[in-house]
Amino acid sequence: MQENDRDLLPEGLGDRLVQQAWASQTVRRAAHDVLAGHGYARVETPVLEFERALASRMAGVQVRRMFRFVDPISLRTLALRSDITAQVARIAATGLAHAPRPLRLSYSGQVVTIKGDGLDPARERLQLGAELIGSDSTEGVAEIVELAIETLRAAGATGVSVDFTLPDLVDTLSAGTLPLPSQNIEAVRQMLDAKDAGGLVDAGGEAYLPLLYAVGPFDSAIERLAAFDVSGVLASRIAALRAIAARVGDKARLTLDPSERHGFEYQSWFGFTIYADGIPGSIGRGGTYSILGQTGRNPEAATGFSLYPDPLIESLSAAGGEERRLFLPLGHDRAVAGRQRAIGWVTVAALSEADDALALGCSHRLEGGEAVAV
Repeated sequence: MQENDRDLLPEGLGDRLVQQAWASQTVRRAAHDVLAGHGYARVETPVLEFERALASRMAGVQVRRMFRFVDPISLRTLALRSDITAQVARIAATGLAHAPRPLRLSYSGQVVTIKGDGLDPARERLQLGAELIGSDSTEGVAEIVELAIETLRAAGATGVSVDFTLPDLVDTLSAGTLPLPSQNIEAVRQMLDAKDAGGLVDAGGEAYLPLLYAVGPFDSAIERLAAFDVSGVLASRIAALRAIAARVGDKARLTLDPSERHGFEYQSWFGFTIYADGIPGSIGRGGTYSILGQTGRNPEAATGFSLYPDPLIESLSAAGGEERRLFLPLGHDRAVAGRQRAIGWVTVAALSEADDALALGCSHRLEGGEAVAV
């Protein structure tokens, strides 16, 4: 390393300075207050685990995105977590295997990948979410969708919108009324995901073309999906989507894209992506999935969501809000200062006569037992 680059950080990684760190803590505190209020107990997981444990608990976890290296003690491969959901699944299947179901858990922490997503170079992100273990019912899904919206709004987001999808749609249809050769199923999935009508026909999925048009605002898209489902094989899913949408009501804008699969590698019958005004791209996703028991068998149904609020944190940081900071001069009354902290002030005590309230970021100064603007 050269002398002039010793303080550089790797691409996609960065510090959070004072304002950004304050915004991050504000978002996390607001989110966890909501989650705790709905009975979701917080758990914390290690940043490192055995690669096999992270990769085998849930289908679709992408090992190739993880930083991996050999543990000098066990001589087994370790991995930096790229998704906390799989770790929560492990906790549910081991340490909390005998806890009453449904089990409600929440979490937050940093996750790391070896490369960013698309045009976003960030390789470290804050992941925050909740998991409902032991249920993937319509009621459970509705609770999770509502909770994701409420959590995001409490963290400062506005104009929330949610896009519903059915990740196993092709599997369900190809196994019933619209059969496909096994070698064509993946190609049909990909063409639906890419919204490529020509490619879909070439892949043998001409009968699936109406799904490309069952997208958009929920009320109209669900009607087009229902019209497509002449055999009724999707009737239970359509009814569930209508029930979930009714629970959400006017809390968020709702859209439907039933064949969307990108980002839903381990979801089962339902998935959703969540957006907010002023935030480029999605800010989180969730849905139903299964976790494996201690023996690697006996899958257990679950529903959850993960938010990645870094763009929201940046927005909050740029807005310039911060704690109320009160300067305490030398010789101040400590009891009075304690009472000021109890009512919400952040206090900064002078260490010398040269200390200046404004220079230390304080908007007020303690004088005569009161906070006086400086």
